[in-house]
Amino acid sequence: MRQGGARRAIPPPAAPPLTLLAVAVLALLSLAGRLRCDAAAAEADAPPDYGTALSKSLLYFEAQRSGRLPYGQRVRWRGHSGLTDGLQQGVDLVGGYYDAGDHVKFGLPMAFTITMLAWGAIEFGDDVRAAGEWGHALEAIKWGTDYFVKAHTEPFVYWAEVGDGDTDHYCWQRPEDMTTSRQAYRVDKDNPGSDLVAETAAALAAASLVFRGSSSDPRHRDYADLLLRHARQLFEFADTHRGNYDSSIKQAHSFYTSVSGYRDELLWAALWLHRATGEDAYLRYAVDQQAGGGAGWPMTEFSWENKYAGLQVLAAKLLLDGDPQGAQHRAVLEQYRAKAEHYLCACLGRNNGSNVHRSPGGMLYVREWNNLQYASSAAFLLTVYSSYLARAGASLRCPDAPAAVPPSELLALARSQADYILGRNPLRMSYMVGYGARFPLRVAPPRRVHRVAQGRQPLHRVRAGLRRLVRPRPAQPQRARRRHRRRAQPPRRVQGRQEELRADRGVHIQHRAHGRRLRQAAPPVDDGGGGELLVKFGGVRPRPRDGTVGQV
Repeated sequence: MRQGGARRAIPPPAAPPLTLLAVAVLALLSLAGRLRCDAAAAEADAPPDYGTALSKSLLYFEAQRSGRLPYGQRVRWRGHSGLTDGLQQGVDLVGGYYDAGDHVKFGLPMAFTITMLAWGAIEFGDDVRAAGEWGHALEAIKWGTDYFVKAHTEPFVYWAEVGDGDTDHYCWQRPEDMTTSRQAYRVDKDNPGSDLVAETAAALAAASLVFRGSSSDPRHRDYADLLLRHARQLFEFADTHRGNYDSSIKQAHSFYTSVSGYRDELLWAALWLHRATGEDAYLRYAVDQQAGGGAGWPMTEFSWENKYAGLQVLAAKLLLDGDPQGAQHRAVLEQYRAKAEHYLCACLGRNNGSNVHRSPGGMLYVREWNNLQYASSAAFLLTVYSSYLARAGASLRCPDAPAAVPPSELLALARSQADYILGRNPLRMSYMVGYGARFPLRVAPPRRVHRVAQGRQPLHRVRAGLRRLVRPRPAQPQRARRRHRRRAQPPRRVQGRQEELRADRGVHIQHRAHGRRLRQAAPPVDDGGGGELLVKFGGVRPRPRDGTVGQV
């Protein structure tokens, strides 16, 4: 669920940036009450409107929905899609979210998306309510958790993916018109997927906290119990039958590879289950299994693929909050806290040389491919940890800091990252499409444009628009540019046996060039001769008996 689809690349691949931006904005709403008109007076540019950014981020999730859309769907140009998902396998897998501009439902990034949305709602629910977006936030979370519950058909079976990335990337279609493979893939005892299953358990546990505390409505409490029951079963499944999901599902390996393995997701899920249930057994699990990397591995990134920094922050919260159960495991939790603060100090650039790089404009820079996901997730952790420190009356100690770092400094860095994304950058451009006065309007190459956004336009108009959007490189000579233009082609001849007359009296032609894609042509004119049809993009005319070619 992002601006560009997950593409074949050196791992780790891309993740949904607008998904993580939504989470960062959820956290940064807490800034709105403290950083208002003073910033406007001090700077020439108006301060970013975090409430508007939050609203547009949550609206994006509605554009990514798969399945039968509800009556209150605000993105009106979307329609029902993926209504037969799981039908071949005899299960109901309708629903969930499409991944970015693709039409594949990848389980691992989708589950991380819901975990982070739930975490933002837990920490900053009052700010979300004040912005008038609490209902939309709950809907965004529930659309994902409903799908996760469906996909967990048996205690040790979880349906991990619907669709195939290779065929999906080959065919340009709206989700409402999909003709590509909707094959579903699962993990089970013989084909484990601990990373995916544990991440889903974390998402359900975190979401149960949101619904349990959202209102006094008993239906919300019942739904929270349902989510927690599935989270427990999924955690047991992930821990008992261990293995990487992309080793069991080869189709996912080229798109969302689990480079860090599954130990981070197991610890992440255990800590979320401890927070949701209060049961010491889950905390003891995180303490006993920490040697696998939780308290031993310092990190400089946090993403859908690597959860260590996030789980270290969760563990540190137990100490900062004075949790009685945490006090029993203080020695190990102090190690977790040290690694969490290693990450935060690295973001601040005060970690004895082991720091996160910065771009010339001040953006945290982890890697070339889709870097905004790392900047936005860092902004979230910085904001959350700042609030933990402030409540505890504590401060951050970094190797290169002459004194203790106050919570306000973490908050300032988090705000700078959100502001960079929303337009305070050297280009003065918002990287959230639709937000601000200036945001990206041109994209290239065309296959990476969000296909859903073509709306209900005819395909030939969409392609024509894409040719206008793609700008050739300035250094290319005129000859090189001509190859991008569509050459005039003579009309193609299609034998009469390939035509199909539908009830609407339109001729539908099967084109081999794009799999099973159907295009409707104008109704034929019956000349009584039954000659072969001459097809162009706009219509169909019969071949005249004198041998001349009919014009379209």
